[in-house]
Amino acid sequence: MAAALFSLQIQPIPQIPHPTKTKTLKLLTLKSQKSDVSKPQTHDDGIPTDLVKTLARFKSRHNYIRVLEVSRKSDHPFAGSRLLLLDTPGNIHSISFLLKLLTDTYFDVFATFPPILPPGPLGILGFGAGSAAKLILELYPQGVIHGWELDPAVISVGREYFGLSKLERRYPDRLFIYVGNALNANIDSGFSGLLVDLFSNGCLIPELQVPETWMKMKTKLRDGGRIMVNVGGSCVEAEDSRVDGKAVMEETLKAMEKVFPGEVHVLNLGWKKDDSSIAVTGKLPDFDSWKKDVPKSLRFYVDMWKPFAE
Repeated sequence: MAAALFSLQIQPIPQIPHPTKTKTLKLLTLKSQKSDVSKPQTHDDGIPTDLVKTLARFKSRHNYIRVLEVSRKSDHPFAGSRLLLLDTPGNIHSISFLLKLLTDTYFDVFATFPPILPPGPLGILGFGAGSAAKLILELYPQGVIHGWELDPAVISVGREYFGLSKLERRYPDRLFIYVGNALNANIDSGFSGLLVDLFSNGCLIPELQVPETWMKMKTKLRDGGRIMVNVGGSCVEAEDSRVDGKAVMEETLKAMEKVFPGEVHVLNLGWKKDDSSIAVTGKLPDFDSWKKDVPKSLRFYVDMWKPFAE
């Protein structure tokens, strides 16, 4: 009998010109993916369960937390990774690979953010296990990060299973982590930029569909500061089946547009336009100049940004 399969619901995107890749890039739209360990899938959709190890599984005050390790023997883009799953549907909130830094996920898009920001610290709202922070700290030697995470158990898991303790020891003057409501994040000098990755119960938090939330964030930015946001999409699976991820994404973008009129741009991931998206505020700089300041392997993302149109 065929082994049961662990489904990761990868969302492939059409082939993108890339200087170092000739195969179709499979970009994993994390936090937009269901992880179902009980439903058999084809090999193309999942990983045999004997190649996936559960390292931790428990309920915290805020989340149902699972940490999985995917064997390097797996013929799958997640091979050699550790995954942090939150919520009952099992949306993936952090990923870390043993032998490589980049993830081929939306976290890599976040890693293109620092070059278009003014000098100053970057805030991460929805820190998770530190996937975005790791990329930015390793790729940009001058970067300083202040990260907020509501659930202390998630930070503990990050330290134990995702190398966060090592990151804190390596960058004691560049990485600062706070446990608390990310919407209350603040530093006296103001942020050069904010990375927003706020989900709860498998869905973007409702505060992000309210313009006042974005206005509050805007006041925390330095002159020239920007906000980059994981706005989810149709692939997001909420605990409440009545919640439409695409509709929530659209309402979030409309709320942003009211505060940043004409200055919201969207990068779409996945085969379909609304599968999963990242948004950024501010007038985009010259793409050629932007590309010069990001790692070569990430430059193709710069060309993917489009103005938001309601």
